[in-house]
Amino acid sequence: MDFEIQALTQCFDKNKIAVNELNLQLKEGVTGLLGSNGAGKTSLMRMLATIASPSSGDVLFDGKSIFKKSNSYRAKLGYLPQYFGVYDNLSGSEFLHYLSAIKGIDRNTAGAEIEKWLSRLNLTDVANLAMSSYSGGMRQRIGIAQALLNSPQIVIFDEPTVGLDPDERARFRDILVDISQNSIVILSTHIVSDLESIADRVAIMQAGRLAAFGDTSSLLANIEGKVWRCQVCLSDISMFKTKFNVTHSIRKNDGLQLRVLSDTPPTGTAELVAPSLEDAFAFYASTSSH
Repeated sequence: MDFEIQALTQCFDKNKIAVNELNLQLKEGVTGLLGSNGAGKTSLMRMLATIASPSSGDVLFDGKSIFKKSNSYRAKLGYLPQYFGVYDNLSGSEFLHYLSAIKGIDRNTAGAEIEKWLSRLNLTDVANLAMSSYSGGMRQRIGIAQALLNSPQIVIFDEPTVGLDPDERARFRDILVDISQNSIVILSTHIVSDLESIADRVAIMQAGRLAAFGDTSSLLANIEGKVWRCQVCLSDISMFKTKFNVTHSIRKNDGLQLRVLSDTPPTGTAELVAPSLEDAFAFYASTSSH
């Protein structure tokens, strides 16, 4: 499979460019998408799902524009938007049967697929209950199930683990590992640890542009020797943050323990630590904004 994003741009008006000439080539596996609020992640994924049209540029799937051949492309697509609605009066099973019919899935095939995903997402026991009784996490898992019903070759998840407890997040990560063997999975999340454990590649967006792209190890290698751990007094934190790029902080009894990006030690007692994907995100986002 070949999936190529070519100079993709979306403008809402002259002063608002959501996605700015973004180029990216994707292949089978999980590509994690990171970016702060307003970076353009959701706008990008709405275009990749053909929910929105670009102002310019194109996306090619196996050499064909997804916008010109949208129906055939959608038949191979699974999509979970950030805000996913359900029909409260339907049961989970009824809802999935309804969506499988809309997707044109054969009834016999649909029944087996629905049972499989209800089981894998730990929903079998509530499958026949009205979704009005579902928790937020259950609704999210139904959303994940509907995205996977048609064995899609392209899977787009926008914040899929919102509302999931740690056990269900682990279950979801196992599913991603399985489906990504034969599918291109694009996963946007603010939970960086989810990507760190499963993403084959990570794309970092900043102000609508691609700030960095590569496998996790190469992104981390670029900031090796730049991540420090140090402790500062609470009274000094504001001044400290104006001088250094602080990626994480933990409250301690006698102040704050910080992770800091810097070419040199930020304090006399600072110690070098192994970089994390959260550190890499902070580094590339800040570098591209300058």
